[in-house]
Parts: sequence; structure tokens; C-alpha cells
Amino acid sequence: MDDGFESFVVHRYDRLRHSAFLLTGDLATAEDVVQTALAKAWVAWGRIKTNPDSYVYRIVVNTHISWWRRKWRNELPSVDALDHPDPHDFTSEVERRQALLAAIGGLSKRQRAIVVLHYFEQLTLTQCAEVLGCSLGTVKTQLGRALKRLRVDPEIQPAEVER
Repeated sequence: MDDGFESFVVHRYDRLRHSAFLLTGDLATAEDVVQTALAKAWVAWGRIKTNPDSYVYRIVVNTHISWWRRKWRNELPSVDALDHPDPHDFTSEVERRQALLAAIGGLSKRQRAIVVLHYFEQLTLTQCAEVLGCSLGTVKTQLGRALKRLRVDPEIQPAEVER
């Protein structure tokens, strides 16, 4: 028996998650909020199935608010935690990734495609040639030129280029 709940979830989940992400600022928390909201909506589905959108969005907002309030009241940082910063600073990783993406963006379209297919999608050079509809020699030549350009970019660490 299909009462429309499954169809609602299939069609609205991504939008609900996006809204929850905008509320929470964290994808994992947003998914938890939406799952909790959908569980609550399922219980009340018989009453709300004619117009569930506003009801479910309200549950998402209220769930986020109650979680935020609960977290605020129950979780306070200790002085000890503040004295010892996180040993792994992710700022430099983000900066390196941005520099790498900018450098890859500066390659020609074919070079960029080859680098992405080979290093990020982990296709072999032969597979890259098949995908791009060119010869294996062309792929090797373009990859060599792309790596040469990336190696001279001062913003990229050598380990990132050699991979």
C-alpha cells in the first residue's frame, strides 16, 4: 500500500537536506535533522499527506532549533580544551587544494580533461584516450605538457604534482 510517503521522500529529500544544510552549516548534521524530521512526519503522515511540505519544513526548522538549544545548554568548552589547539590544522590543506584547482583550471581543456580523468578518476591512459576519442600518443603528450606546466607553478607542492 503506497500512501505517498515514499514518493514524498524521494522527491523532497535533496531539497530538505539543502535547507537543513543552510540552517546547520554541516552536511552530516543536516542529514540527521532531515532523517529525524522525516521520522516525525511519517508518524503524522495520515494527517498531513494532503499538504506535507510546510509541515515537514517546520519540523526541520524546529528540530534544528531544539538541537541547537540542547547543544548550547549541555556542551560548554572547558578551559583545558581551549589551551590545546587542534594538532592538525586543515587551513593549509584547503589552501593547497584551492591552488591545485586553480592550476588545473589554467590548463587547456584537453590537458585538464586528461589530468582529471587520469589522476582524479584513476583511468588508465588507454581509457583516457578512448574517452577523449584520441590516440594514446596524444594523451601521453598532453599529459606530459600538463605536468610540466603544473611543476613550474609556484603555488603547488611537488608531491601534489608527482602523486
